[in-house]
Amino acid sequence: MSWLRLIRSDGVGPLTFFALLERFGSAEAALSELPALAKSGQRRPITMAPEGLAEREAEAVAKAGASILIATDPDYPRPLAAIPDPPPVITVLGEVAHLSRDGVGIVGARNASAVGRRMASTLARELGEAGYVINSGLARGIDGAAHHAALQTGTVAVLAGGVDQIYPPEHRDLYTEIIDHGAIVSEVPFGMVARARDFPKRNRIVSGLSKGVIVVEAADRSGTLITARLALEQGREVFAIPGSPLDPRCEGTNRLIRNGAILTRHTDDVLEGLQTLPGIREPDRTHYTAAPLPDAAPSDRRIWRRQIVELLGYTPVTRDVLIRETDIPPAYIADILLDLVLDGKVDEAPGGFTLSTSDN
Repeated sequence: MSWLRLIRSDGVGPLTFFALLERFGSAEAALSELPALAKSGQRRPITMAPEGLAEREAEAVAKAGASILIATDPDYPRPLAAIPDPPPVITVLGEVAHLSRDGVGIVGARNASAVGRRMASTLARELGEAGYVINSGLARGIDGAAHHAALQTGTVAVLAGGVDQIYPPEHRDLYTEIIDHGAIVSEVPFGMVARARDFPKRNRIVSGLSKGVIVVEAADRSGTLITARLALEQGREVFAIPGSPLDPRCEGTNRLIRNGAILTRHTDDVLEGLQTLPGIREPDRTHYTAAPLPDAAPSDRRIWRRQIVELLGYTPVTRDVLIRETDIPPAYIADILLDLVLDGKVDEAPGGFTLSTSDN
């Protein structure tokens, strides 16, 4: 219950959550330290979730027949645990086991063409028959076509709102069928209506659950391309369906191919591409021990803090990149990033850290 209360505390996102565990050793210890952090003069306050909030959410989830998984649970999907910013807590409606199957994400335009929908359906059906669960976001267009085609073999819908929030409303029947033949997943609180900023966060879970992501149709500046970028950052393969250069819905997919995505004509192209992927290395998220940082002079810490800020921009950067690009001890990178987030200098974003837009 302490994990649920900590992640529901205002100002604590996934990256901050795990940084707090690394600093204090456990969610219980982090919760006990939050009041002090909130009073320490930082410009971004942390508001601890009320004691009864987690209990009420857990009761509502159980009443709906759903399950809550934390990242240390045996049933928590291991590929998702391996991404840089996994959700510490997810809620699942349906069959939890589908989350641990080898998965392929299929995403694309909401205003998809008939050809695009047919392609998504064919890929979803044939990949399902080959043993893969199909992951997508329950959106109109390509997402819906992929879910429909994979109902008999298994499909997972990741929602930007709570697992009880059906969006779009016309997918109510599909939503019900997915619960019967797959799973509905969300990291946000039960009952919460999705906000615009929640959709990119949702996209990282779609790609995180998948060995590869297929983009069927996507405009040049679309949310679908965010999913493709996140998949690449997570070490997943990206597949793209080529389309007419005269169709704006194909500008994004054609550009992905130009930039190195696997040109996909049929299911065999996907199956062949998935065979060449290296194994996903999962960090140990089961044990955290509060330990003193190595000795470092205050001047060194100030220099390291400045170096980290200089490397950050408005495109997300992972902690692994900062470790690779500097000589800063990894333990200090985690600690300094936590302080920068609490100070309001740095924001969490899907896939990493960015400079805070409110700091300008």
